[in-house]
Amino acid sequence: MKMLINSPEAVVADALRGLAAAHPDLDVDVEARVVVRRDAQAGGRVGLVSGGGSGHEPLHAGFVGYGMLSAACPGEVFTSPVPDQMARAIKAVDSGQGVLLVVKNYTGDVLNFDMAAELAEEDGIRVERVLVNDDVAVTDSLYTAGRRGTGATLFVEKIAGAAAEEGAPLEQVAALARRVNEASGSFGVALSACTTPAKGSPTFDLPDGELELGIGIHGEPGRERRPMMPAAEIAEVAVGTVLDDMANTAPVDGPVLALVNGMGATPLLELYGFHAEVARVLEARGVPVARALVGNYVTSLDMAGCSVTLCRADEEMLRLWDAPVQTAALRWGR
Repeated sequence: MKMLINSPEAVVADALRGLAAAHPDLDVDVEARVVVRRDAQAGGRVGLVSGGGSGHEPLHAGFVGYGMLSAACPGEVFTSPVPDQMARAIKAVDSGQGVLLVVKNYTGDVLNFDMAAELAEEDGIRVERVLVNDDVAVTDSLYTAGRRGTGATLFVEKIAGAAAEEGAPLEQVAALARRVNEASGSFGVALSACTTPAKGSPTFDLPDGELELGIGIHGEPGRERRPMMPAAEIAEVAVGTVLDDMANTAPVDGPVLALVNGMGATPLLELYGFHAEVARVLEARGVPVARALVGNYVTSLDMAGCSVTLCRADEEMLRLWDAPVQTAALRWGR
């Protein structure tokens, strides 16, 4: 194992110290494991809090800032943050307008965010919860009851964060976040397994010459293995699976937001080439792409591969997607 770390035990704390040094506009509590935008309570707006295990960077701490999250709670690698972290974050961002919790559908995250919400409500803070469960590949995986939360988390946090920045009330921000989740679908592909710092070896065995279709973001298995295929064939499978599923849950016409997301070890050269194939498949199916984003945003440590996330976006979603954002990982319009 070769990693740019001091020790497995210190990897999360060291990363948070680095985040604080690189982004002084954030309040980073390394000990409590909470990242908060400095003006979180200013302006009387709804707060947005999310979080989850580390190892998926820039999700979630990289999305804290203007037009997106108010705070994030990083857990240990692939391990949910604890309710006390979440409750601290909720309290830090509440301006009296309530707080929306964006929760990926993993059992530990769901249970701990539910407990944190109860603690906050006991303190008189209004809280709404939105569950992100966009993965169309499998249900009831190793870590979930129901679908996993993956790439659509970025869409939910960006669009709901823009609505909160504009001053929308809590109920409206929460309803919009749910609408984005319901209009989205994701499918992931692994070309290699990831290696956690504590284990020091791959989380699963993926032989040379094979790929895994429908993987999650914690190294959990997908729906099937196949011999390695060209990018064009992988795009056919991924996009086709998402669109076929979305036909049952989302509007069947209109444009999409498209995210080609690297899993951590795939270079942009490959990701942009893969996006070309995704765009080709969408065009062939008569699906216009309103906006596209390509890069590493919801990762799985050093896994090679990618995921495709599509969201059937209405005019309000597109307007809020285009709204200014200034975070460590997303910046435009400001």
